[in-house]
Amino acid sequence: MNYKNWDVKRKEYVTDMKIQLSDHFSYRKLLRFTFPSIIMLVFTSIYGVVDGFFVSNFVGKTPFTAMNFIMPFLMILGASGFMFGTGGGALISKTMGEGKREQAQRLFSMIVYISAAIGVGMALGGLLFLRPLAAALGADGQLLEDSVTYGRIILLTIPAYVLQYEFQCLFSVAEKPTLGLSVTVAAGLTNILLDALFVAILHWGLEGAAAATAASQCVGGIVPLIYFARPNSSPLRLGRTEFNGRALAKACANGSSELMSNISMSVVNMLYNIQLLKYAGEDGVAAYGVLMYVSLIFQAVFLGYSVGTAPIIGYHYGAQNHQEMKGLRKKA
Repeated sequence: MNYKNWDVKRKEYVTDMKIQLSDHFSYRKLLRFTFPSIIMLVFTSIYGVVDGFFVSNFVGKTPFTAMNFIMPFLMILGASGFMFGTGGGALISKTMGEGKREQAQRLFSMIVYISAAIGVGMALGGLLFLRPLAAALGADGQLLEDSVTYGRIILLTIPAYVLQYEFQCLFSVAEKPTLGLSVTVAAGLTNILLDALFVAILHWGLEGAAAATAASQCVGGIVPLIYFARPNSSPLRLGRTEFNGRALAKACANGSSELMSNISMSVVNMLYNIQLLKYAGEDGVAAYGVLMYVSLIFQAVFLGYSVGTAPIIGYHYGAQNHQEMKGLRKKA
């Protein structure tokens, strides 16, 4: 056996497996690059369903209704992570395409630091206004108490929730979509296992379900933070930066469409909950929550593809490779 030739072939295979933003994307390569992002967001949607399963079966109808009642508000706060992830990711990938690697590193660091700080601010504000908001939406009695209980625990980890959504987008920019999928799977398994332990075995009730979700958000947000803070094999790493208001405004403006899409969906859900609570009671809110779980799984497929392709388009736009961009649009 010619070991030298085998080693050369092995290196070529490994090189072929690592897809870079600068590559020419065939249909096969485009699907391979975006597939982890699609599965990542589908998996995120599925483990939300698991939360509902444990609460509805082991805690009760009112806690299940409370969880679905307050969740749209919590999703609005977390949606800022999508704004920073998609808008910032497009700007970072464009800068990388222009050959400005150090500037891309500084932009990456600035966006992550600012989003984390904003997450802390939203958590504090949310804790302050959670009860008045839930009451204004129509919750009272035990439903109000359960909504506040669940919401307060989740709000403690909102900064990690923001980072989780943000890094789901930025892993593709860092040419590490498979690693992003692994982190999401780890976060999902954390939620599922802790749900089983806290709710089904230890009988901690709604507080246990909220703690399981909060722990999974910490895994999804803090593990990537540690990865990018250390030397790694991706083109991005957290480090020293400087405030760039113009770049931040561009990132927020570019990601505002994703932010508003998530906010509008959550606001519609909140309005539905108000009317359902008025005309169908807790049963109506619970039934609508189940339907939304299913809907989110299908939406995640399209959102995952968009998250996966955005940095590719941004990179080739920065590199002024218009032919590749036209090809990407045609394939998409």
